Amino acid sequence: MFRTYRQGNSSTGNKADKRLTKAEMHEKEQLQPFAEKALFTSLDQNMEAMKRELGESQDIIYRELKLTDIGQTKALIVYVQGMVDDERLDHFVIQPLHIGRYPEDVDLEPAELLAFMKNNLLSTGIINDLCDWKLLFQKLFMGYCIIMVEGAIHAIGTNVVGGARRSVEEPKTEMAIRGPREGFTESIRTNTSLIRRKIRSPKLWMEQWTIGEISQTPVCIMYIKGLADDNVLTDLRERLEEIQIDGILESGYIEELITDQKWSPFPTIMSVERPDAVAGNLLEGRIAIFVDGTPFVLIAPTILNMFFQASEDYYQRFDIATFLRLLRFVSFLIALLMPSIYVAIVGYHQEMIPTQLLLKLAAQREGVPFPAYLEAFIMEFVFEILREAVVRMPSAAGNTISIVGGLVIGQSVVEAGIVSPAVVIVVSFTAIASFVSPNYSLGIAARLLRFLLLLAASTLGFYGIGLVVLLLLLHLSNLRSFGMPYIKPFAPMYLKDMKDTLVRAPLWMMRERPQQLASDNRIRQDIDLEHRKEPQQ
Repeated sequence: MFRTYRQGNSSTGNKADKRLTKAEMHEKEQLQPFAEKALFTSLDQNMEAMKRELGESQDIIYRELKLTDIGQTKALIVYVQGMVDDERLDHFVIQPLHIGRYPEDVDLEPAELLAFMKNNLLSTGIINDLCDWKLLFQKLFMGYCIIMVEGAIHAIGTNVVGGARRSVEEPKTEMAIRGPREGFTESIRTNTSLIRRKIRSPKLWMEQWTIGEISQTPVCIMYIKGLADDNVLTDLRERLEEIQIDGILESGYIEELITDQKWSPFPTIMSVERPDAVAGNLLEGRIAIFVDGTPFVLIAPTILNMFFQASEDYYQRFDIATFLRLLRFVSFLIALLMPSIYVAIVGYHQEMIPTQLLLKLAAQREGVPFPAYLEAFIMEFVFEILREAVVRMPSAAGNTISIVGGLVIGQSVVEAGIVSPAVVIVVSFTAIASFVSPNYSLGIAARLLRFLLLLAASTLGFYGIGLVVLLLLLHLSNLRSFGMPYIKPFAPMYLKDMKDTLVRAPLWMMRERPQQLASDNRIRQDIDLEHRKEPQQ
């Protein structure tokens, strides 16, 4: 966006600067980056500089005004078409400047005229003073309208952000039967307002950065003061400030750049599309990271147990929520281990199969040219191709491909004798179990590790599976998310936090916030509802 020039040598000091000739001073000013320079006092020079930096872009609108009530003073309005609300621009900016009542018989200086416009004419909510080109361009491409006056060395920017945007809709990746039907959008201000509506507290604080040398993407963090760990906040601020990249187009950029473990398949930062899920994590003392242009909000720090929890768990009775959560844990183990266990049993440990079942499996495998592990590899690979094709196709065609492709391919490979029916059953059941996970990132990790476990089972049987599982447990025990152990509260053990892990205890039993989060305020329920006395008849 900005032209960058080489910096001049600043080690000479102020005394040396005073001895510079006018030509040398002019040359030094030319070496200063354009973005850091102040605005010109001439509107023609300002317009020429903007066109030079922005090119002849057709969506950049330059509107010149003549303020006849104050001596034909010239003003310039600049905005990006499509990023502003045209109706607000006309009613709250252009009309007040044209028909506004300026002070009579008073010769206003240009700076005083801008201040008068800001305080008396413009009726928009946010108006900023702009003293250099970097801030001016930043506000311009955020949807602000820039106002300049002939002779003034600064400008003002007024917020008339608008244009076509996606409205708040139900999340596409985190469906729920019971609970709010609203999901995040691509607008960072819409997303933060959704959280403000759920947590109406002055302790809900927000800090914002602009990351990306070219994209200039707004990124903000949100937390509850007094609940979030100050050490984690400091660490997160430092990681965000260290990012030096051309552009941030989605929250996945931020997730990959600030994560603790760069090479782990397990996600150490959670992405969420539901405002109620973000609000629940904020109330526990975690931090939310919002990125403009994406409906996915990041949550940190994160532990493994969080990926098996759904917002719906807290909207239903605890016994139903506990059953569903246990079902997710079991489904994850099935999706991770079932194909490798089948390969290990068929290839190395046939004595574990009942005799009648073993005879049936042997009869089914008669005529199949491939060993069991190669059958499983082929079917898993074909199913991954089918899954990716369904995701990339339009919704109508994707549903057809998923049904027809699964039935036709499964039936055809069995009839052709390429694989046995047992492998089709195992792979199909594994695929169904992989969809039970409420978080997509953890499901991806299970899909990758499934091939590693298949390889281990095909070489060493159950010994290979046990070795890989042991290595995974060691890896999980070494993972950290902003310094927090990844498999808390299992290791290290926090008995009080077990109320919201494999099971979901009743809400009246969870009086304290999780111990693994270093929050100053541990109590979330002042009244002990667990020991409340029943009213006497």
